[in-house]
Amino acid sequence: MAAPGARGSSLAGLLPAQTSLEYALLDAVTQEEKDSLVYQYLQKVDGWEQDLSVPEFPEGLEWLNTEEPISVYKDLCGKVVILDFFTYCCINCIHLLPDLHALEHTYSDKDGLLIVGVHSAKFPNEKVLDNIKSAVLRYNITHPVVNDADASLWQELEVSCWPTLVILGPRGNMLFSLIGEGHKDKLFLYTSIALKYYKDRGQIRNHKIEIKLYKDSLPPSPLLFPGKVTVDHVSNRLVIADTGHHRILVVLKNGQIQYSIGGPNPGRKDGVFSESTFNSPQGVAIRNNIIYVADTENHLIRKIDLEAEMVSTVAGIGIQGTDKEGGAKGEEQPISSPWDVVLGTSGILMYFRHVFKGHLYNQEIHPDMEKLKSSEVQRDDILWIAMAGTHQIWALLLDSGRLPKKNELQKGTCLRFAGSGNEENRNNAYPHKAGFAQPSGLSLASEEPWRCLFVADSESSTVRAVSLRDGAVRHLVGGERDPMNLFAYGDVDGVGIDAKLQHPLGVTWDKKRNLLYVADSYNHKIKVVDPKTKNCTTLAGTGDASNVITSSFTESTFNEPGGLCIGENGQLLYVADTNNHQIKVMDLETKTISVLPVFRPENAVVDGPFLGEKQKTLPKLPKSAPNIQLPPVAASPGQTLQFKLRLDLPSGTKLTEGVPSCWFLTAEGNEWLLQGQIPSGVIESISSQPAISLQIPGDCLSLEAILSISVFLYYCSTDSNACMMKGIMFSQPLQITSAQPGCIAPVELKYVF
Repeated sequence: MAAPGARGSSLAGLLPAQTSLEYALLDAVTQEEKDSLVYQYLQKVDGWEQDLSVPEFPEGLEWLNTEEPISVYKDLCGKVVILDFFTYCCINCIHLLPDLHALEHTYSDKDGLLIVGVHSAKFPNEKVLDNIKSAVLRYNITHPVVNDADASLWQELEVSCWPTLVILGPRGNMLFSLIGEGHKDKLFLYTSIALKYYKDRGQIRNHKIEIKLYKDSLPPSPLLFPGKVTVDHVSNRLVIADTGHHRILVVLKNGQIQYSIGGPNPGRKDGVFSESTFNSPQGVAIRNNIIYVADTENHLIRKIDLEAEMVSTVAGIGIQGTDKEGGAKGEEQPISSPWDVVLGTSGILMYFRHVFKGHLYNQEIHPDMEKLKSSEVQRDDILWIAMAGTHQIWALLLDSGRLPKKNELQKGTCLRFAGSGNEENRNNAYPHKAGFAQPSGLSLASEEPWRCLFVADSESSTVRAVSLRDGAVRHLVGGERDPMNLFAYGDVDGVGIDAKLQHPLGVTWDKKRNLLYVADSYNHKIKVVDPKTKNCTTLAGTGDASNVITSSFTESTFNEPGGLCIGENGQLLYVADTNNHQIKVMDLETKTISVLPVFRPENAVVDGPFLGEKQKTLPKLPKSAPNIQLPPVAASPGQTLQFKLRLDLPSGTKLTEGVPSCWFLTAEGNEWLLQGQIPSGVIESISSQPAISLQIPGDCLSLEAILSISVFLYYCSTDSNACMMKGIMFSQPLQITSAQPGCIAPVELKYVF
């Protein structure tokens, strides 16, 4: 089928009709009423004089899970298609995947349905195809995925948020859009009725789309995307979250597997080791033969008893929760995507410990003081949880205790400790008013003067500290001062806010040296932070996503390391080198790196790397961007023109300073005009916009030309935290004259978005 005419289409064209439908659905009582309303809506949209047509996928894009690139108007003709605009770091995008998996299990391409993932990256690291390959494997994505590194299709359709679903009819005609997560019922309703509507009209074809899964080409390996690792300091063992194999490994220090619990497929089952299952576990913590696991995609906290060889659930109900307060017993409390866990001691027992240390306790005050001193004071009674799904830090009481500024809490209580639940980079003396953005790594510094939790806050690209005295949240390194800017990332060694990270996932505290190590995941580096001076420097890694091991820390490489821990009294740093499927061992004294040879007694094979190269891409102006025609300007050779940007953003938004918002010049057919010019630049602040200069060349090849000044902006909404990409073009006709006109006033380029 031929593509439709060049009519510009965007999601905004669907908004009036779909809004009316959704209001009508609110009043519908029965399923039959809802089905009928959607069917009538499709009759209306399908009867429009001209379709809202999705543009063809641009040529040259990289595809995964397919034999060859897919065409909307050839391969997908006769299908109901769901375009999933996602970026693989985004927790909301991850939350959406189970809904898509469920839909794929209900309808196949033979039924007329196909899902296509459109990967529109947030971070530069996410534009690299090999990194997207790793994400496709990690999240078991089995439908076609296209790497839209320039966000071309995103811009054409004027998509504004991750994730966004766009449902297409069999002509490439847009039918519905769903923004954000949590729309499973609508997704199934709209899809099922669209399939029925077009089947009734004989427009659905049952031809098969050739799928070639990337995972089928990979050799087996002992580890698959290990997410986190921790040390059992008592038994001299490591615990590894073998995330891609959906299992927990307990290994000896020589790498020999002692226990393998769960796997190889995802599941959710308690019981004996041989029957228990997990779903993409991440954080692990161990003490006294008890392992606590952040069972991320099951939305559970699990407990592994190595002596009884049993697995049980201690928090979560097995489905994603939306509660941002908590307070119920753990196994009754819904939680959302726990990503890391660390054991600690609640405030009241910490108080007793300091009292005992100072010999200030009084036997008459509490007759059981000696018992507390000898036993309970030494026992961890709290599990801290990085709750990535609700952007908060939670606590699970393993015994009765007290959190800062809280009354006594009963054993088993699971509740929010810090974080409002808004996705932001907000520090505050009041823990519930602070904001995190997908916290993914935790480490405890319980000793004085620190007494805090260190947090790897991935989406804000920062490391933060949460006080265990009063819950105050403070900044350590990375990010910037604007709490709404989640694009202030980079790879810069420095102090405090001048240091830049890119989506860090792990932290670990070295109490021997009073240093914090950071898995700076998307920079493929291990960094070290002095929390006293806030100085952040690179410890290991070149920044290349590969698997080179040399005698030098700085010459060795990693690939999205996700977790790390300190062992051997501060001598060794264990790193879960996630996309290399390895545990790397860094000797902090000899400065050497090795690979832990994870093996069963009869198998010593260690998996290899996925090699990747960084790719740099420049933004492209969307075709739907406004084109402002300016009055002609007369200029003579050698004369300099000046253009001043005067752009206004919508109310309640702000330019995201850490993103490459930019301007650039083009002169189609008259490229001579740009020789020797500065053709592009960045826009760092909306309050101080740059002036753009152009000097007319001395040798002019034409007396008339059109100069195009294009602007590409990223900005964020303070209300919805939506991240937007917008563009605009100003067309300036030039008339070249030999006369010497007077001074030309600067041209103001005004526009209100």
